[in-house]
Amino acid sequence: MKIHNKLFLVFFGFSLVLVTALVLLIQWSIGKGIVEYVNSKEVESLKPLITELQNEYQKNNNWNGIQGRNRYFGHLLFLYSQGLEPQIQPPLYEPKNNTRLPRADKFVPPSERRRPPPVDLNEGYALFDANDVIIVGHYIEGIDYNRMAIVVDQVNIGWLMIPKRKQLTDGFELDFFEQQQSYLWLIALITMVLVILITQPLARHLAEPIKKIILGMHKLTQGNYQQNIDVKRKDELGELGRDFNELALTLYENESARKRWLANISHELRTPVAILRGELEAILDGVRALEKQNIESANDEVKHLQHLIDDLHLLTSADIGGMHYRKQSLDIGLWLESEVPKYTSYLADANIKLEVDKQSGEYLAFVDTTRLCQLFENIMCNCIKYSMASLVRLSWEVITDEQQKHMRIKVEDNGVGVAEHHLMHLFESLYRVENSRNRQTGGSGLGLSICAHIVSAHQGKIKAAKAKLGGLAVIIELPLE
Repeated sequence: MKIHNKLFLVFFGFSLVLVTALVLLIQWSIGKGIVEYVNSKEVESLKPLITELQNEYQKNNNWNGIQGRNRYFGHLLFLYSQGLEPQIQPPLYEPKNNTRLPRADKFVPPSERRRPPPVDLNEGYALFDANDVIIVGHYIEGIDYNRMAIVVDQVNIGWLMIPKRKQLTDGFELDFFEQQQSYLWLIALITMVLVILITQPLARHLAEPIKKIILGMHKLTQGNYQQNIDVKRKDELGELGRDFNELALTLYENESARKRWLANISHELRTPVAILRGELEAILDGVRALEKQNIESANDEVKHLQHLIDDLHLLTSADIGGMHYRKQSLDIGLWLESEVPKYTSYLADANIKLEVDKQSGEYLAFVDTTRLCQLFENIMCNCIKYSMASLVRLSWEVITDEQQKHMRIKVEDNGVGVAEHHLMHLFESLYRVENSRNRQTGGSGLGLSICAHIVSAHQGKIKAAKAKLGGLAVIIELPLE
């Protein structure tokens, strides 16, 4: 199942459960509210009956006049529950003892006498005296009652017990409740239709960038790295799309670098081999004499080829973690001071002056001195071979960031320098700036790349920048203990 359909089913299912639960909850709330309203309304409608019962009690100062007269009691309950006044005659005879009841003051002709249906006392209506002894009605154990006190001269003379309804059985309230149920389910149906109309485009909106990324991933697996997904969003899917574009760009650059690496290696190896082959073929063909001078020329090409192969092997070992380091705690400042005479001698042979600008202090770091020697020898050789400088400045100082102290070592020259667009590529393997850093002295573009690996192995940073002296500046930052 596609993710678009899954999202739609998730949204629709969740909405269906939520709407159904809300409808059922609202129905329960409305039903409970209506039942409570009916109970309170019944209590309110029977308040005049309290006055009638008070009057009945005051006639003989007791409940004898109404005791056991269930039909009469039901007649009063019906009238007052309907909001009627007891103006018509009550029943002439009680079923119990067939005793004739006194007539009311107002005479009602027999033809107009109607006996309203009494309230069903089996529902639990009852009258109790002050001692909780039943006077009239039918009391049911185990149901809830509303107790209405009957008070005469501030003395509680009894209780009118009205059963609480648990559910609606008939009447206007039941019709209203059933009508509200129909309306609620109609609203729920309309809501689910709206959910369908909303969740379809919403699911499509969420799934669209995922489909684009899936399509782009398929193309990446086929080797097509020139991918750019247009996901104009500001959420996590937008971030995923941007990360995918960065991944595709990185893979494309790596693939280009791999092809460039192979092309450069083949070029670097082909040149000395071609020269060596030409030298040997010339000797074999008798064009050149088999003399020591010609053999030394061929040997120089073999040395150059061996040097190139060694650099490639060293760089490959660094890439796969094969360069070994024997690190120890060392004061780099003191170590550099001890190396300054050696570098001064190297540079002096090329008519380059070395200046040292140091910041006093302790520069303890965990380093491998052998690899550091290799690092600075490559940089100094780079100055001698390519910079065409007359002055090189070596300086170091302590810098502090939010987490750790670092030693910043800077090697600057006043030579021809490097164009701005070349600076970020100087530490790439086999990268050369042909117009100013040519290969007349045998450079292969691997020295600075090896330097970058050595600095990285010491958890440091290396970069190239414009020097204040006018040439190139190589800046190294090594973490201090």
